[in-house]
Amino acid sequence: MSRITAADSASQPLGRVLVVEDDAVLALSIEDALLTAGAREVVVCPSIACTMVALEQGEADAIVLDVHLTDRDDGWALAELVDQLGPRRPHIVFSTGSPEAIPPTIAEMGMVFEKPYDPAELAKALAGGRQQGFFARLRGALG
Repeated sequence: MSRITAADSASQPLGRVLVVEDDAVLALSIEDALLTAGAREVVVCPSIACTMVALEQGEADAIVLDVHLTDRDDGWALAELVDQLGPRRPHIVFSTGSPEAIPPTIAEMGMVFEKPYDPAELAKALAGGRQQGFFARLRGALG
């Protein structure tokens, strides 16, 4: 398994990352990969409710979002809310075993990683840049 070090992501520090994942083993693997890649803080949230509390406690630079959670089967709806945060919205990465369940306009808001995947690859991709969300692209086209 490849490891990403803080030196590999020095040009794009990850800052505070929320990992919205109800599989504890995968969440810990993602957390480890993100911290190794230079994330300042990783907050693991096993539910949408927990994620909302974490967002109230501080701004997130990125969100790794499982699509099917124990408390919601449409976890991708959180991406719609996050997209409303404006041009400084967090990076969004979808983590799912069923990428086809994400509506196409939602999937365009971020990278999609199909389970199973290497968490180090997710961390590397996240450290490398961001995609603009649908509403941000629309605002840019109209403005």
